[in-house]
Amino acid sequence: MDRSANLARFFSSDGRTVILPIDHGTAIPVPGLESPAAMIERTRDHVDGYVVNLGVARAATDVLAGKGICLRTDCYKPAHGNNLDEGAYRLFGMDEAEEVGAHAVMNMLYPHHANESGIFREAAELIGESLESDIPVILESLPFGIGRPDDYTVENIGFVVRAAAELGSDVVKTVFPTGGSVDDFRRIVDSCFVPVIVLGGAAMGDDEALLTMVKKAIDAGASGIAVGRNVWQHADPPKIAAALGAIVHDDATVQSALGCLS
Repeated sequence: MDRSANLARFFSSDGRTVILPIDHGTAIPVPGLESPAAMIERTRDHVDGYVVNLGVARAATDVLAGKGICLRTDCYKPAHGNNLDEGAYRLFGMDEAEEVGAHAVMNMLYPHHANESGIFREAAELIGESLESDIPVILESLPFGIGRPDDYTVENIGFVVRAAAELGSDVVKTVFPTGGSVDDFRRIVDSCFVPVIVLGGAAMGDDEALLTMVKKAIDAGASGIAVGRNVWQHADPPKIAAALGAIVHDDATVQSALGCLS
């Protein structure tokens, strides 16, 4: 399968995607995701693809069939206590992706991080390998690291998104700027020459706020979403996935999408 065909496993005919990352188990506790295969089964009618770690890719082969499979190639660790904050470090590559039939791989890119040089080298090496395998790369590019809302400004995000594209990423996954508007995110999307998808971050516990953020991103030209905890930690994952899909694929209003939850 060539590069464009692999990407097409995630992007529908409208050029947009709803991706459900369930790759959190190496980074944080995952209440609500005790059975990844069951979560895939419950949400697959509303989701184009999944981000998974190698173990889940192997254990959930049957329920992943027919969906885009994105293999997480690194381990991203939030700072904790006195532990050294390495940001993210690569564990796997194209051999493992091909072994589990992945259609893409995902790796972090943290510009301005203390371990920036190592993270950039690992991301560049992964992209170099991908050119020989036709498996596309999605770089999850965040200023400084994960969970830093004060640093998620339009200027910082605009830079990291463009940096990921310049390195050769096929798709860039990033955050919506804190307190940002449609015009703010449009500036970020317009500064990038590859598709930009927006992540959901920590579970908000506020369906309208989540759907409003996604609506703003789509209206600004985002090519889709990669929302994890706000789906699999939701009281009704299939319904919130359907609501997100309505905005991404059907251009639904926030109020109309909220109707999917009733």
